[in-house]
Amino acid sequence: MAAAVLAIPVLGLWLGLRHWFPDILSTHGVGIQYMLDYTLIVTGAFFIVGHLVLAALIIRALRKPDRLTPLPTRRAERLVGIIPAVLMAVVAEGGVIALGLPVWDQYYREPPEDAIKIEVTGRQFFWAIRYPGADTAFGRTDTSLVTTDNPIGLDVTDPASSDDIVILNEIHLPDNRPATILLRSYDVIHSFFVPELRLKQDLMPGMTVPVWFQPTGTGQYELACNQICGLGHYRMRGILHLEPQAAFEHWLAAQTPLASEL
Repeated sequence: MAAAVLAIPVLGLWLGLRHWFPDILSTHGVGIQYMLDYTLIVTGAFFIVGHLVLAALIIRALRKPDRLTPLPTRRAERLVGIIPAVLMAVVAEGGVIALGLPVWDQYYREPPEDAIKIEVTGRQFFWAIRYPGADTAFGRTDTSLVTTDNPIGLDVTDPASSDDIVILNEIHLPDNRPATILLRSYDVIHSFFVPELRLKQDLMPGMTVPVWFQPTGTGQYELACNQICGLGHYRMRGILHLEPQAAFEHWLAAQTPLASEL
């Protein structure tokens, strides 16, 4: 029994030392990773120490099987229960708060003025991505105008809608340039999640939730819905393309505004 108890932390330590996380591709992602690493290290340490203590108590009891163990007092029970809980809360939560405050200050501050702005609407079961076009203004939308060809309900009578570009399940963004994403949901709660960006944000019906980040790499990465949103949740995925500025501009220039197709 003692050997089995000792094997658990050994296995946990072996698994914990493996590389589990994807690469970090955003400026704020480094701070988020510090918080994740700290949480895993602290909870892992408590996990290992707890099993070592348990194994030592088992071995001690097996060496003196005939000796009766006195029952603990109520005061001892309270101390054994309260002290570890308070210690874990102070060490684990206090450390996360100390590491997290600078990250939240960066993450929730106003985005830079040169940030590119796009809108992402979650629907069962796809992502609709809108770029504002040359006028940098989004046209009006109305849910009563939603059709198969008009997935976001774009109002083509609004002059600002004439150059809005809408594509499905693909986001193109330039590398090393801040990006603001306006998150919306057409129907139920969805969740915008790109692990490499260390970015996860829920989309709430009736709300526009802004998030911003600055990518620090190029490549193609999965955009997943991280909130169960119906029977087709498993297929609600998109692709994030991070590319050089020139490649992004070339791609954007080749797109056709949605209004011209309606």
